[in-house]
Amino acid sequence: MQRYFLIIAGLFFVALGGIGVVVPGLPTTVFILLAAGCFAKSCPALHNWLLENRLFGPMIYHWEENRAIPRRARKLALLMIGTVGIFSVYLIDGFYLKIFVAIMLIIPVVILLRLKTVDETLPRTRKTVPGNSSNND
Repeated sequence: MQRYFLIIAGLFFVALGGIGVVVPGLPTTVFILLAAGCFAKSCPALHNWLLENRLFGPMIYHWEENRAIPRRARKLALLMIGTVGIFSVYLIDGFYLKIFVAIMLIIPVVILLRLKTVDETLPRTRKTVPGNSSNND
């Protein structure tokens, strides 16, 4: 039962992460890492599918190996938070609401700045879960 719940949760997080690629303000990295965690505990084939994904694979690999995110992902996240934050504060009426939004935007910025970063290059052979036949390295 828990296995199926984790698979469904992982698929839900992949969907949210995919939406986050095109919707400013919706984080992609967090949802994809959550999906990878769900799949690692429930379905090795789906975990490997994420690891081998051109867009999400490096992000997951670096997090699992180094507990770090790629520099480019951090820069892009900070840029998006700044852009959405400036527009939000500009469009909102009310001084206290503007202050609240600004404070709420500081939290993810601090978290991102505290995370380690790595270059985006991957080693020649990437980690995959045993039992997956789709690893063609």
